[in-house]
Amino acid sequence: MQTRFIILFFGLGLAAFAQQQKTIVTTAVPFLSIASDARSSGMGDVGIASSPDAFSMQWNPAKYVFLDSDRGIGLGYTPYLESIISDIALLSGYYYKKPNERSSFAVGLRYFTIGEIELRQFASDPGMITKPNEIAIDGSYALKLSPRFSMAVTGRYIRSNLKFPQEASIDSKAASSVAVDLSAFYLGAPKSYPGFDGRWRWGFNLSNLGPKIAYDASGQEDFLPANFGIGLGYDFIYGPQSSLAIQLDINKYLVPIPEDYNEDGRIDQADFNEFQSKDFISGVFDSFSDGPEGFTDELKELRIGLGMEYSIRQIFAIRTGYFTEAERSGSRQFFTIGSGVSLKSFQIDLSYLFSTSNVRNPLENTLRFSLSFQLNSPKN
Repeated sequence: MQTRFIILFFGLGLAAFAQQQKTIVTTAVPFLSIASDARSSGMGDVGIASSPDAFSMQWNPAKYVFLDSDRGIGLGYTPYLESIISDIALLSGYYYKKPNERSSFAVGLRYFTIGEIELRQFASDPGMITKPNEIAIDGSYALKLSPRFSMAVTGRYIRSNLKFPQEASIDSKAASSVAVDLSAFYLGAPKSYPGFDGRWRWGFNLSNLGPKIAYDASGQEDFLPANFGIGLGYDFIYGPQSSLAIQLDINKYLVPIPEDYNEDGRIDQADFNEFQSKDFISGVFDSFSDGPEGFTDELKELRIGLGMEYSIRQIFAIRTGYFTEAERSGSRQFFTIGSGVSLKSFQIDLSYLFSTSNVRNPLENTLRFSLSFQLNSPKN
């Protein structure tokens, strides 16, 4: 128990250290950026322009209107720091419904549990058990604006309960905020080539736009992980027997970093106070021009994922992918592999991550899985 508290404290300390360095993009509620399904995580955390599935809520809700079935459910389980602790995990659930061929509704829930932590002031204390957790509740509506193009709007409620029982003189609380997403998806018509049919897919997702979040009354607030992502994909369709999908995602946090506003050659407390005074709207615009080295610095914030999926008879799928980001965005680099099996209206997916970075990935050597169900017969 005490070890768990130390690990959590160390993680929070890293975030504070990054903030002191003033060069790394840091946000509140980072669990919103964790892939919640094994299909996308098996392809290098790509999903903006991949083919639609029950987990499209996190990646691009505009994809829901292109699903073959009218209703479905997706359930995901992602262990976190599994090699150290057994009770930290991200749980997710999604439900979608298409009332007609042009529109869809979807709701989703993501629950990040940090497990049980025992707090003691002295070795002789009986100890107090607390269970920190974070939750996000989503609702989206998507509409086809043409037979090949759709857009969606999503609302999100976020609650982060990371407070610990403390003395009454210390003001801490469970923090909450709201956010919106705007997304679009294009599914091209198949074109025939010698040996295969080809089809383009592309999309974008502007996500987690909302007010900053605060954990106490001291006035310090943290930005949500606002993000702009674009995706491009292509399907090689080899008849009913098999197909190969290739997809690329490029993401950038729409979160600023502290700057030398008073131009005294260093980033001091006055600069940080001015940074704190920014609202999330000005933060979005500032995130494109706050790099000390100009545009070159902004390119260092890009996160890139490349994934492939090979499907056989629409029953069995194998996947792989690679994800990379610069040190300023977190220094994550990793390969992923995954597979999936579909039986009638039921599908199970698995994925595994291999880190290639010098920075330890909390999802390294972790097996993730997800289940999805079509609640009615799929259309032809």
